[in-house]
Amino acid sequence: MTERRIRHALIMAAGRGQRMMPLTATMPKAMAPYLNSTLIAHGIARVREHIEHVHVTVGYKGAMLAHHLVQQRVDTIFNTEGRSNSWWIHHTLLRELDEPIFVLTADNVTDLDFGLLEQDHVALGAPAGMLVPVRPIAGLEGDFISHDSGRVTRISRTDPTDIYCSGIQVLNPARVGALTAPGGDFYAVWDQLIAVRQLWVSSVYPKRWITVDTVDDLAKLGMEGIGSS
Repeated sequence: MTERRIRHALIMAAGRGQRMMPLTATMPKAMAPYLNSTLIAHGIARVREHIEHVHVTVGYKGAMLAHHLVQQRVDTIFNTEGRSNSWWIHHTLLRELDEPIFVLTADNVTDLDFGLLEQDHVALGAPAGMLVPVRPIAGLEGDFISHDSGRVTRISRTDPTDIYCSGIQVLNPARVGALTAPGGDFYAVWDQLIAVRQLWVSSVYPKRWITVDTVDDLAKLGMEGIGSS
């Protein structure tokens, strides 16, 4: 078996899921039911086919989610309640990790070619940060990526380009931590990495990418899963 260059993945699952009320009044968004399981259990199972170590951030209804994650046998659970989405980079044990890690979100259902993404990361010179893009989707707000031959020059909600941020990244936490100041969210991290020319965008797109923002999105996703099973 070929040795994996990227051995870790972190799934961010701390969000409240306000747009999925009333479902999320009683459970965290990551535990929304999907294919006789949950969104996050499905995501963990897909990641674990390729990645050795899986870590998860929790926040809203964190104790409930943490109990569920223990059942999924994840490696590490980080409580980031009340913190920014990038807080874990500077303030958890992952700050010492001087190797790339896949960063995903619990509300995206995606099909990734992890091997191709590894190869692309190496081909770009193993930068501190690499974004995985998707094509803009009508009616879905997103962060547009501007780049110069792959090196990201700007991320904006208002200046359209032909690619969005997918919410999937490859980061080296130790290097990102050394190049950026604590505080702020990923927009602040990305701006600082752009300033030192250490944020790139992959040429590899997800084979499938669906974001679940509402109960209607979840229902449509469930029907798609039933139809393809």
